Amino acid sequence: MHRVRRLLLRSAGLVLPHRGHGPEEQEAGESRFSSNDMRQCLRVAFAGMIGFAISHFMHWDYGVFFTVYPMFLVGMIPVFNAHVVRQFLGNACLNVVEVSLVVGLTQHMPVVMTGLAFLLFYSRFRLMAKGPLFLFGANGVLTLSVLLHFASYPEVDLFDLLTHNVVASVLAVCLAALMHLLFPDREARRPPPTVDKPASLVRHQTLIGAIIATLSFAVFQILDLRDSLSAQMATILILFALGYPNARVSAVKRGVGALLGCNMAILMQLLLFTQADHLLLVMLSYWVGLMLFARIHLLEGGGSGVGFGALTTLGILYGQYLGPNQDFVYAALYRFSSMSVAMVVTLVAMAVLHRLLNASPMTRDTAL
Repeated sequence: MHRVRRLLLRSAGLVLPHRGHGPEEQEAGESRFSSNDMRQCLRVAFAGMIGFAISHFMHWDYGVFFTVYPMFLVGMIPVFNAHVVRQFLGNACLNVVEVSLVVGLTQHMPVVMTGLAFLLFYSRFRLMAKGPLFLFGANGVLTLSVLLHFASYPEVDLFDLLTHNVVASVLAVCLAALMHLLFPDREARRPPPTVDKPASLVRHQTLIGAIIATLSFAVFQILDLRDSLSAQMATILILFALGYPNARVSAVKRGVGALLGCNMAILMQLLLFTQADHLLLVMLSYWVGLMLFARIHLLEGGGSGVGFGALTTLGILYGQYLGPNQDFVYAALYRFSSMSVAMVVTLVAMAVLHRLLNASPMTRDTAL
């Protein structure tokens, strides 16, 4: 019986949370993530699935907003309070004004529009580097890059794009509130530790993030890569590591996560086969994938690593490329290949810029 119990623990331990509060209270083979983590897994999976389902039922465009935003809000932020809501919705409203003015007034002047994009990215990365408003800055960088990328093409309806962004943001907040109501934490979470950074490090992280984000925007415009949204998002998400040394680690994790997400999406399509148009079965397969990758995400500590890379990959593929006239397998393979090339180029540019900024004591990375 003891051997049978150990075998069951080793099998189910990868899914079930442990009962104790510390490693000394765990059985051999039990998972290391707590009941709070299990409930956050459920929040991520159900929020992402409901957002996906609503966007398909309503036949809304830009389905990636409705799949990624809920996962970002409940996956990256383990708590839900008024401060989080203000940052998330405040950023969505500010983005409408910023993108409307930048694109509406300077679309015929690409150099000026790129300069204004740099100023917007600079303000967001400065908030991220300082810390207290990290959510506002990170969400701003991510949404601004996507909105500016889409809105800069003349054939795109700017009002329709911005409306979907606001609706998706409001829906994400509503889903987060519902998920925290249905799956509340068992224990109070500790606030993240505050980090006091020197001014030179803040300048270094702000400049390297703003410059690379602007270069990413410019390159994707010059080469007309409108179908490479996933690659552009990958170049932005690795910047959340704030600096080249951490970005190298983040890029490897995102690459592994994207590979897992693409393989999971292809596997689900092969399993569904002729039933791929059955929405309930698609929702179930999507939920299973989200649960699996959410657990990996939480075992990593909740940062932007393998798990979150797989989550966003799955969300983009289901939200943007799942449709009757879409080649889902091709989309998955193209996403991984384009994302790999984009991240390698981004890391090379970051390495060069990292050395240049370290040449001046005003912008030196003092963490080295």
